[in-house]
Amino acid sequence: MDKYLTIILIFMVVGIPIAWVSPMTGEVREQPLLPLFYGSIGGIIFILFYGGYKDKKAREKLNAKRKRSKKK
Repeated sequence: MDKYLTIILIFMVVGIPIAWVSPMTGEVREQPLLPLFYGSIGGIIFILFYGGYKDKKAREKLNAKRKRSKKK
C-alpha cells in the first residue's frame, strides 16, 4: 500500500472515535456523527480494496516481465 493511502487510512481510523466522542469535552455524544462514522468505515473499506487491487496489478506486471525475460 502506498504511503499516501496509509496516511489517509490512519485519518479514517481516527475519525471513527471522533464520531462518538466529543474532542472538546471528552464526553460521549448523545447523537453520534453518523455521516463521519459511516464515511470513515466506507473509506477504510475502499482504501483496503484499492490498495489490494494496485498490489495485484503490480505483481501481475512483474510476473509478466519475469516470464518474458525467460523466453528470450
